[in-house]
Amino acid sequence: MEKISTAERDLLRELARRVAGIAAKPVMEERRGLWRRHNALRPCRPMILIFPEGGWGELLPDSALECESEAARWPERALRTRIYYDEHFDDDTVITGDWVIHKAVGSTGWGLAAKQHEATEDRGAWRFNPVITGPEDLKKLRMPDVAHDEKKTEERLAFAQELFGDILDVRLKGVDHISYHLMAQYTKLRGLTETMLDMYENPGMLHDAMAFLTEGHERVLAQYVELNVLDVNNDNTYHSSGGNGWTDELPPPDFDPGRVRPCDMWGAAEAQELAQVGPEQHEEFSLAYERRLLAPFGLTGYGCCEDLTRKLDYVKRIPGIRRISMSPWIDIPACAEQLGPDYIFSWKPHPGHLVGEFDDDKVRGYIRDCLEVTLKAGCVVEMVLKDTHTCEHHPERFDRWTRIAREEVERAAGTLV
Repeated sequence: MEKISTAERDLLRELARRVAGIAAKPVMEERRGLWRRHNALRPCRPMILIFPEGGWGELLPDSALECESEAARWPERALRTRIYYDEHFDDDTVITGDWVIHKAVGSTGWGLAAKQHEATEDRGAWRFNPVITGPEDLKKLRMPDVAHDEKKTEERLAFAQELFGDILDVRLKGVDHISYHLMAQYTKLRGLTETMLDMYENPGMLHDAMAFLTEGHERVLAQYVELNVLDVNNDNTYHSSGGNGWTDELPPPDFDPGRVRPCDMWGAAEAQELAQVGPEQHEEFSLAYERRLLAPFGLTGYGCCEDLTRKLDYVKRIPGIRRISMSPWIDIPACAEQLGPDYIFSWKPHPGHLVGEFDDDKVRGYIRDCLEVTLKAGCVVEMVLKDTHTCEHHPERFDRWTRIAREEVERAAGTLV
């Protein structure tokens, strides 16, 4: 591994001490308890999570980092991100005092590599460049073989233990985030327009592709089990399209910590490429296959940016379904009525409110309207602000949005007593 300088090491250790101090605050344990109640569908106030995603380039630009070597810059960014949360966001993110090293698990791939026409400007849009142009090209796909590079794992762990072992809880974890994106995977190979047309003109080809990918992912999961590289995710592990895994429901009572199974874990899937596809086609070409993939898991989540308003009857058939993504484009009253208290209403507020002129009253009214409707229906609500690709270099907008959300949650919580 790349060496880091003494100055970089000292800086990283000082940042780690600050993170450890934040993680020790009583509020973090309080948040863990709230998330466990929330994820178990027990009565609780609405929860708030902030994921700036593309906005991090403006909140913590490269110029804010002091380390020079790449080996030091990525842990510096990770540590500063946790500190930034504590200093700026009044959300319900749990800042933990651990440092997770994931096992070096990789695969041989699927036999075909996606191609695309690159953007002509920084952070601009790219275009699909299909490598699957007909049924004969499906024969070029291969099912992945999984392997664990134990030597690389040991190197990663030794590096982290030497750097942070006396400050943070350095933990080795296996594969703890499993999320299936069949349509995203296939459209990158086939093209989005081509996939849409295939639903009408060549449905057999699309079914063949989905069946192959599904079988391949099932085979990958079986290899994870055989290699014993799965790990529990009933913790701060990111789940679905925004959420975490804090729960007392997993793993089940017959859990063997020496051999983690899919039924001990959360799993998730989404098909946002089908946002404009009708419920029956979404079910036929995607959900029917995703349901197979999610069946082995203890608890599951579904959705991302696709509007699921008219598709919830199919989504609710997913085994173990608990967290359902409610995109900015849903019909909130209709979804609230369909979900009620039986699922997590994982609402994704519109990120566009962070661009242009930030209007406090507009944001407040928008959040209040959603909370009033969903809580009246008995929904278990979480607000997950994400897909914020820019805040137009006004980082304080995230702070203001979160403060407004917190005030509205506290106001709404008073109606739950």
